Amino acid sequence: MAHEDLPNIAPELFRAPDPAELGLKPEVTHPPRILLLYGSLRERSFSRLVVEEATRLLRAMGAEPRIFHPSGLPLPDAGDAAHPKVQEIRDLATWAEGMVWCSPERHGAMTGVIKAQIDWIPLSLGAARPTQGKTLAVMEVSGGSQSFNAVNQLRVLGRWMRMLTIPNQSSVPKAFMEFGDDDRMKPSPYYDRIVDVMEELVRFTWLVRDRVGALTDRYSERRESADALSARVNQRAL
Repeated sequence: MAHEDLPNIAPELFRAPDPAELGLKPEVTHPPRILLLYGSLRERSFSRLVVEEATRLLRAMGAEPRIFHPSGLPLPDAGDAAHPKVQEIRDLATWAEGMVWCSPERHGAMTGVIKAQIDWIPLSLGAARPTQGKTLAVMEVSGGSQSFNAVNQLRVLGRWMRMLTIPNQSSVPKAFMEFGDDDRMKPSPYYDRIVDVMEELVRFTWLVRDRVGALTDRYSERRESADALSARVNQRAL
């Protein structure tokens, strides 16, 4: 299943992940919903271009991708949660069943732009948990030699947000050399790795999305709920 919009793909080798090959009979059959975040506001942002390539691949693999564009998002604590861009990213995080985070590496770390987006997504929104038990793929771009500082930091964040971060990842060095004047990625092992990461993300999302409740059921939270219920019953009895 290759598309004209994927010029780097060998059609005979490309295939969309199928839940049947994983032995799954999905309870819900809608396409996996994937939110993609990128970490630069530059007019020609290579993290955005990588995310756009990933979006094309995800769509060809049968997923439903959506990109959040961070321009206009206030810094955490410098704006109100009612801000339209904050509401947008929170709604998308709740909608998503998996995510892709792609950051440039700046001063050996992820950018403040990507961190601000993640910081606006809370662990809970009322009864909803926007990130817990959802899948995550991490990627980075850099202007110099290949590095993994940003993806390593994004993995720490993914764990903190209680997400299932897939094993594979992508790091694109000298990203300015990997894109043509048309802003499309050139054929390379770096492009092939992005294909691998998106395939793995879709497979893991199929695997876990119907099972999030069972995978995230915790004794400590059951105890907290029981204690809270007991406190309410005792309060009413007074």
